[in-house]
Amino acid sequence: MKPGEIDARRAARLAAVQALYQMEISGSTTAQAIADFDAGKLPRENSDTLINEIDGDMALFTTLVEKAVERQLTLDQAIARHLSKGWKLERLDAVARAILRAGAAELEQRDDIPVAVVIDEYVEIAKSFFEGPEPGFVNATLDACAKDLRA
Repeated sequence: MKPGEIDARRAARLAAVQALYQMEISGSTTAQAIADFDAGKLPRENSDTLINEIDGDMALFTTLVEKAVERQLTLDQAIARHLSKGWKLERLDAVARAILRAGAAELEQRDDIPVAVVIDEYVEIAKSFFEGPEPGFVNATLDACAKDLRA
């Protein structure tokens, strides 16, 4: 895979997390999120790299957002099964939920992308939002979900 393709996928993943968060907070629709991404309205940057000028992978972004919404019940159940006893998905920070949902959607829908790559990408996204234990939590949760979603 070429570096430009890697950056495009990275931009799509970050934008998908941001779109899922925005949809949950504001109630915007999948169609609006896709239109915003296509128009370049969703930021595509993290703490390490400014990637606003990179065209995101539209197909990956669309798959992540559409499937995270369409399959939310199934994905949420897969995630919830791997939370610590007494924790519910609703208790998690909305950004963490968006990261887990996008990661779970990618694990389920894109079996052409290795599990380790998917997990690493979402751990890096978590690191750009959180300084505490959340990246490790994202790693462990998505690793456990992969066993269910890629059976």
